[in-house]
Amino acid sequence: MNGTTSAAQQTTGGITGWATGLMETLGAPGAGLAIALENLFPPLPSEVILPLAGFTASRGDISLFSALLWTTLGSVVGALALYWVGALLGRERTLAVASRVPLLKPGDIEKTEAWFSRHGTKAVFFGRMVPVFRSLVSVPAGVERMPVRTFLTLTTLGSLLWNTLFVLAGYLLGENWDSVSGYVSMYSKAVVAIILVAVVGFFAVRLVRSRRGEG
Repeated sequence: MNGTTSAAQQTTGGITGWATGLMETLGAPGAGLAIALENLFPPLPSEVILPLAGFTASRGDISLFSALLWTTLGSVVGALALYWVGALLGRERTLAVASRVPLLKPGDIEKTEAWFSRHGTKAVFFGRMVPVFRSLVSVPAGVERMPVRTFLTLTTLGSLLWNTLFVLAGYLLGENWDSVSGYVSMYSKAVVAIILVAVVGFFAVRLVRSRRGEG
C-alpha cells in the first residue's frame, strides 16, 4: 500500500497515519476496527477514516464491498458496546448521577425518557448520521432497554447509509479523498455549536428559575 501510505502522509499524518497503518496491517478489518474505536471515542473522525477506506479500495488494496462491510460492522460493534454501557448503567444509576449534577433534576431525565420512548427509533436511526450524537445515542437506547434486535437493525441501516456515503466519496475522489473531511468538519462544528448553545441555554434558564424559586 505504498501509494496509500504516501498520499495519507502528505495529508495530515496523525489519525490518517494511524488508520492507514491499521489498513496496511489488517486490510479491510483494520478499517472496521478504526470505525469501532471512533464510535467509542468520538474525537476520532469518521470523516477521515471512511474516505480513506474508500481511497484504499479505489487503489485495489481492498475491495469496495469489504470496505463497506467492515466499516459498517465496526460501527455496529462500537454502538453495541455503548448500548451495553447504558444497559449496565441502568435507570436508577442514571437518576443518581443526575441528582448530583447542579441544576439538573431527576425530572429532566424522566422527560428525556418520555421523549425517547416516543422517538427512540428515529433517534437511533438518524442519530447514526449526526457527529458526536451518533455515539451518544447508543447509551440512552441501552438505559431504556430498547430491544436489541431493533437497536441492531436501526444502527446497521443508519450506519450503512452514513458509511456508504463517505466510503464512496473517497473511492470516487481518489487522490483527493481528503477534501471530504473539510466539508464534514464544517458540518460537525455546526452540530457541536448547536448542541453547546442548547446546553448553555438549558442551564441558563434553569439557573434563572432556581434564583426565582421556581421548580
